[in-house]
Parts: sequence; C-alpha cells; structure tokens
Amino acid sequence: MALKATIYKTELAIADMTRHYYQTHNLTLAQHPSETIERMMLRLVAFALCAHERLQFGKGISEDSEPDLWQHDYSGDIDLWIELGLPEDKLLRRASHRAKQGMVLAYGGTVVDK
Repeated sequence: MALKATIYKTELAIADMTRHYYQTHNLTLAQHPSETIERMMLRLVAFALCAHERLQFGKGISEDSEPDLWQHDYSGDIDLWIELGLPEDKLLRRASHRAKQGMVLAYGGTVVDK
C-alpha cells in the first residue's frame, strides 16, 4: 500500500514593501512521504520570498518535469521556476529552456559550489 501525503493548511500574510506586494494567501501544502518537514517548510519560505498571485506549488519531489514552485503568465508560459536543494545540472538546463527566470534555494548537508 502506497503512503499518502500529509496535508498542512496555513495562512500566510505577505507585506513586501520593496515590491509593493501586500496579500494574504491561504495555502495547502502536501508533504510527500519521502519529504522532510524542513524541506516542506523551505517550500513555504520560497513562497513567502517570491509571493505572487500566480505562484503555485509544483509536484517537485515526486515529478521531475515540474519544479517545487512555479509561476505562469496568463498565456501559460512559465515566468519563474524555483528548485530547492541541490538540483542536477540536467534539471537546471531543462528549466532554463522552459522558464524566463529560474531560482535555486540551496540547502542540505553538502557545500554549494559558487
């Protein structure tokens, strides 16, 4: 029997004076069975840093073709692709061809090369 995701609901109030973005988001986060609570919280931090009305959580850890978070424009093109951890070069190349902008929030027990 497959393990199911743990569902968390949160309300996140954003007041970003630099970008003039002020909004409250009611979010539902699904923690994949293989995902740590720290990684799930990093997804929430990434959402807070890049908050936008069209920013969405992707399948990320369970699907290689989707990022952890992404933002589409009104035509369906990808404006922003956000990866967490230390993604492989192959994934970053694919993201750079599909999205206008990409972001990596690195974390983990290893050192990140500059």
